[in-house]
Amino acid sequence: MPQTAHFKEKISFQKHKKMADEIAKICPISPNVYDAFCQSERELFVPQGMSMHAYKLDALPLAANQWISSPLTVAKMTEALTCKGADSVLEIGCGSGYQALILSKIIRRVFTIERIERLLKEARERFKLLGISNIHTRFDDGQNGWREFAPYDRILFSASTPEVPPRLFEQLKVGGILVAPIEKGNKQIITRFIKTEEGIHKETIGDCLFVPVQDGREF
Repeated sequence: MPQTAHFKEKISFQKHKKMADEIAKICPISPNVYDAFCQSERELFVPQGMSMHAYKLDALPLAANQWISSPLTVAKMTEALTCKGADSVLEIGCGSGYQALILSKIIRRVFTIERIERLLKEARERFKLLGISNIHTRFDDGQNGWREFAPYDRILFSASTPEVPPRLFEQLKVGGILVAPIEKGNKQIITRFIKTEEGIHKETIGDCLFVPVQDGREF
């Protein structure tokens, strides 16, 4: 590797690691999640002109009135999934693709759905640029799920919802985990659902802030 390229890569890794350290001070995260943040190039997933803010713990605006979540929120959602031992994950709401990138570092197969075509095209370009082959994308209303590859070990909502559609629980394995920001009045609560033989067990994790899930596809 040329010396200049090696230097840039080293500087970039230092930025990733510093951000991961800041996250870990606020939100305890497991080693595999910490490593995923250290290995993920967030500057490629933020809008042009905002790269200087890529490694701050802030949400940033995207096209179509959407947002790339704060790295801290991404960490909380990823940790809530309890990814150890999971082979497949379905994400509802690809957005910029950054959450899918993090998941791709710790789960073998990532399936992500986006209803806004422009955002999905941009995310696909980023995945291609990074040479990532284990993220599979679909242009659709994520609330329909993706039956072709179900059942999934994990399902993650990257948008808030008043309730989880039953069809998504149908696409979750028994013993699987679904994490979603559930709307409660004027608050959003990260909620973990565990599917058992007896039914769905629910746990609340903490407050969060996401754009709301919407119906249909947007071209």
